[in-house]
Amino acid sequence: MNAEAEPERSQGPDCTPLLLLSFLLFPLGLPVLGAPPRLICDSRVLERYILEAREAENATMGCVEGCSFNENITVPDTKVNFYAWKRMEVQQQALEVWQGLAQLSEAILRGQVLLANASQPCEALRLHVDKAVSGLRSLTSLLRALGAQKEAIPLPDATPSAAPLRTFTVDALSKLFRIYSNFLRGKLTLYTGEACRRGDR
Repeated sequence: MNAEAEPERSQGPDCTPLLLLSFLLFPLGLPVLGAPPRLICDSRVLERYILEAREAENATMGCVEGCSFNENITVPDTKVNFYAWKRMEVQQQALEVWQGLAQLSEAILRGQVLLANASQPCEALRLHVDKAVSGLRSLTSLLRALGAQKEAIPLPDATPSAAPLRTFTVDALSKLFRIYSNFLRGKLTLYTGEACRRGDR
C-alpha cells in the first residue's frame, strides 16, 4: 500500500498569531513588540477605537449625576475645515493630530482622576474612562509606529508657520467623550488615511 502524501506545508512565517496578539493587547494600552508598523492602516483597528468612543459617548448622553466635573478640562478643537486640511503641509497635519492626541490624553487622564475622587463614583462610567485611557495609549503607539511623531517635527530650515493648537474647555464627561469620538472620526481618520496611502505609493 502506498502511503498517502502529506499535504505540503508552507515554510513562510505565520502572521496570524501576531495580529491576534496585537488586537488583544492594544485595547489594554500595552505595546506589542514586533507588531506591524502599519497596523493602524487596517481599517478594522481604528474602527474598533471609534466604536468604543461612540459607546462611551452614548452611555453618558443625558447623564447628570456623577457626570459633571468640578473644574473645566481643556480639550482640542475637533472641527475640521476639509478644504483647508487638504491644502495643509503633511507636517502641519501631523502636528495637529499629534498635539491633539496629547491634549486629549491629558484631558481623559484628568477626567479619570476627577471621577475617582467623586463622592459617589459610578463603576460603569469608570470603566468607560479606563478604556479610553488605554485606547489613547495604544493609538499613540500606533501613530508613532506610523511615523506621525517624526512628521510632526519641522525641518531645521523650515519656516515656523504652524498655528498654536486650538482648544476650549468642557465641564462634563459626556462632552469629553463627544470630543474623543469626534477627534477619532475626524482629524485622526483623515491623517491616518493619507499617511497609509503615502506609504502604499
